Amino acid sequence: MSETPSAATGAASYAEAEQQLLARWPETKLDPTLDRIAALCELLGDPQRAYPVIHLTGTNGKTSTSRMIDTLVRATGLRTGRFTSPHVESMTERISVDGEPLSEQRFLETYNDIAPYLTLAEGDAGVDHPLSFFETVVGMAYAAFADAPVDVAVVEVGMGGSWDATNVADATVAVITPIAVDHAKYLGDRPEEIAREKAGIIKPGSTVVVAEQEPEVAAVIAERAAEVGATVLAEGQDFGVAYRVAAVGGQMLTLRGLRGEYDEVFLPLYGAHQAQNAALALAAMEAFNGPDSSEPLDVELVREAFAQVTSPGRLEVIRRSPTIVLDAAHNPHGAEATAAALEDSFAFNPLVGVVGVMADKDYEGVLAAFESSFAHVVVTQNSTDRAMPAEELAEVAAGIFGQDRVHVAPRLVDAIDVAAGLAETEGVYGSGGVLVTGSVVTVGEARTLLKGRGRDGGE
Repeated sequence: MSETPSAATGAASYAEAEQQLLARWPETKLDPTLDRIAALCELLGDPQRAYPVIHLTGTNGKTSTSRMIDTLVRATGLRTGRFTSPHVESMTERISVDGEPLSEQRFLETYNDIAPYLTLAEGDAGVDHPLSFFETVVGMAYAAFADAPVDVAVVEVGMGGSWDATNVADATVAVITPIAVDHAKYLGDRPEEIAREKAGIIKPGSTVVVAEQEPEVAAVIAERAAEVGATVLAEGQDFGVAYRVAAVGGQMLTLRGLRGEYDEVFLPLYGAHQAQNAALALAAMEAFNGPDSSEPLDVELVREAFAQVTSPGRLEVIRRSPTIVLDAAHNPHGAEATAAALEDSFAFNPLVGVVGVMADKDYEGVLAAFESSFAHVVVTQNSTDRAMPAEELAEVAAGIFGQDRVHVAPRLVDAIDVAAGLAETEGVYGSGGVLVTGSVVTVGEARTLLKGRGRDGGE
């Protein structure tokens, strides 16, 4: 067995904890086994069984929906733990208690609490490599939630479902957001193949809240639910968006829940896809209350909760003059939803894109989804080894946008400046805008840059 990359004593600082975690097997790889994480959780006393779990999978919308569910649950007076991935700016974002990410000090303490058990778990599992980065952080999250303690854990998978490390928990409610092709190398290149893997989070006797899906995907989910005796609640049949209209700072909604209709709900996020996420979150909250509860939620509670929802890096206006929007779309399905939301909620003329992607993603599909939205595209790259070099991305972009609309700036800070200059020069009376997109990492780095500058309004 290979040597564990961290000392059993843990780390002396948050930075050292980050380094030890990042030295582990990367989360971009999927090993189809739960042996390592199960062994770790057993040594920790199976903390994932100390509270009910709402478990989310899907291709897009998981993080936003998780944050909405978290806000709704907290509005009812319950204490929540939330696990999401990947992070936008800080690793601490992945583990939240009562709506707030762990502090760096608490993150360090949680890491050090489980560090002595990592080598033991790897030996017990009899594996040929140590626990991965993702498995270790999942263990930290489950331990932190038990220690808090929380009343409910809202847990987002990292990749897939059946073999995702989070799946050592047995969820009371499983939530499945729209499924499309992503991570094809690990999950398959057809939606129904991907659905089969993601449906693995559905556990015996649970309730499954499902977003609108392609028929072949819905059939796979229904088959899995029937196998384990789970109840399926589907968007469009059991719940949904009854009405939506764009509004200043977001949108106004009427949501049809499982037990009633909730009108005049303001959601401070943009796009029809976020309205659908809201309907999904509401149904998940109602389902979590249990089949014996026939009363709708208090409409004022619902309104107050949704009005407080945030989702950093998801059509987030980070700066004004010119307006710069951040969106973490990193696959064609997500990019198409973002493009539709831009048309629905903004009136940029022109809109200039700043795009930095990962080389293992469908970057051509992402670029094509924005072709009709961007007057110009500035291709760039983020700081990770997985980033596609800007010059290579430019060649692909030229085939979609034409050479005249493509600009190259390998450094992200330069790309943002080029895009802002184009938006200001070609826009009339401040009508130009910039969208930074293509990767969660690209958006996170842009967010850090733009917040640091503090120009014209910041966040």
